[in-house]
Amino acid sequence: MTINLTDQDKLTLRIAAWGAVSLMSAAGAAGSAHKVATEGSIALTSATGPVGHVLTKAPKGIKYGKSVADLADQVLPALTESVSLLKQQDPAEADNFRRTVTVALDAAARIHEGEPSPTLAEMARKINEALDAA
Repeated sequence: MTINLTDQDKLTLRIAAWGAVSLMSAAGAAGSAHKVATEGSIALTSATGPVGHVLTKAPKGIKYGKSVADLADQVLPALTESVSLLKQQDPAEADNFRRTVTVALDAAARIHEGEPSPTLAEMARKINEALDAA
């Protein structure tokens, strides 16, 4: 099945996925934000299929706000919207997007020895909840 994404759709997917990595980075422990962002970014740029083609580029010119709450206000709804719009065109691609973001979250959380911090775990829960809301 072929999917047709408008430029706005592609921007929404990029804001959602790259924003999720930014949220995880913001929730990371002091000194680990860069590592979290790097691991999450590698996961996004390793995506395949139509979603992979869209996520190879981070969104340009986006202002995420001045706080994590501002960032979450944009990213969490974009995650839900992304899954929803992909489901309408190709459910398999919606699953690909969800898995790609989940791998990015897992990669970002993995930089910690043992379990992720409670802050990272809670942010991952919020992101997963947004992905599942569609």
